[in-house]
Amino acid sequence: MAFGAQELRVLRRALALALHPTPASAEDVQDCLRLAESVDEAAREGARLRAFLLADLARYRAALPGTAAGYLVLLEEALGSGYRPDPDDLSALRALRGNPTAATLLDRCATLAEQDVRTRLASCGTTPTVPASRTRLTALPGGLAALSASEEPVKKPAGNPAAEPRPQSPAKGPRPDRPIPTPGEVFPPKRKPAPPPANPPQQLAAG
Repeated sequence: MAFGAQELRVLRRALALALHPTPASAEDVQDCLRLAESVDEAAREGARLRAFLLADLARYRAALPGTAAGYLVLLEEALGSGYRPDPDDLSALRALRGNPTAATLLDRCATLAEQDVRTRLASCGTTPTVPASRTRLTALPGGLAALSASEEPVKKPAGNPAAEPRPQSPAKGPRPDRPIPTPGEVFPPKRKPAPPPANPPQQLAAG
């Protein structure tokens, strides 16, 4: 982004007002507002141009190897605008390493990719963290939580012993210390009726 002479004058005046607050004239305020609008518009236009550039770069990369010349030009332009190469760019450059321009860009992109990896590792810190996929194992049946629980001794919950349910009494039956009755005792033999007398007494006739 380049500023003209008039824009530089307004920018210098705005910086002076920021460092040394003094009453600003209406003309200075309007100039600062116009400069801010121009900067915002230039930033939006730069973002649109960068989006178009990256879209063209993706189309040329998808059409390789026939578009190698245009792809290398677009990639170099994108790198100059702050673009960071992705794995697809590295794979494409490895396939085109026979081209001197591609070999040079491959070394440049590999260096940028290595710097990005080091930056991410430095931002993560040195404290090792457990991945989320492993921490979920503690909540699954048979996971670490179940393993640690199985190693601890089983403890009965404290409470009132009277409130605990009593064990059910076994079914009633013959006591083991009592002898089993014999069939003769359970079913005693029936007694035979006595036979009638041989000469029953004669009844006296009434006179």
